[in-house]
Amino acid sequence: MAPTRKSANGGRDPRTPSPTRNDTASSAASSPERPAGPLSIATPPGDRDTVKVNNSNVTELKHACDDALKRYLSRPELFKQSHLHTDIRLALGWLSVFVAAGTALYGYKVEFEESKPLVWAGLLTYIVLTTIQSAYAYFIEGNIVFVGKRKTFSKRIITERITLSSTTVPAKKAKPPAYSLSLHYVRSTSGGKSLLAKGKTQGSTGYNAFFDGLGTMDQEKFEQWVGELVEQAMEGKSS
Repeated sequence: MAPTRKSANGGRDPRTPSPTRNDTASSAASSPERPAGPLSIATPPGDRDTVKVNNSNVTELKHACDDALKRYLSRPELFKQSHLHTDIRLALGWLSVFVAAGTALYGYKVEFEESKPLVWAGLLTYIVLTTIQSAYAYFIEGNIVFVGKRKTFSKRIITERITLSSTTVPAKKAKPPAYSLSLHYVRSTSGGKSLLAKGKTQGSTGYNAFFDGLGTMDQEKFEQWVGELVEQAMEGKSS
């Protein structure tokens, strides 16, 4: 048998084409470890209730978009919404109410001079708690409207975490007010020790693209826009 000749490219048959960068990226994007994105999970039209707001009220428009976003991403097949920020604010709020009520009741039942030290302590505690609550909402929670988490299994346990923040871009001359969305996504395994993907995307679209002249929301169009941003982040893109 005649000996085979090795090629100069390290034994690869010169007739076999080398994988291109696009092929590598495509295979990475379609990797089985990449969980299903929102665009691959259809929403039956019957599952949507009609959303109608006053389209001249920017606050109503933003709240409608925030609520639609939460419904879309918190579907059973997608992310489980975390209510940690809301729970913390509610806990601080209720605690301050109990302190105020207890202080008022103590001051009512005990003579004024005798009750002054505890009343002052209760008043200062109430002020501190309400200040902490306001500071938490402003500096930590900020514009965050959705925090979600999902665990899937593909040879190993994969954990995803997604955070979305929204704001309203004020109207400018010929431009109507717009809904701005910022998204941060992380996919990891081994309890967060091994990072698989990380993406950060943002987008902005005028409210008039999602609401008609009567204030009825085009939820399908809005979900498509949100889904595209989420899919880009899941692919590890940043924009």
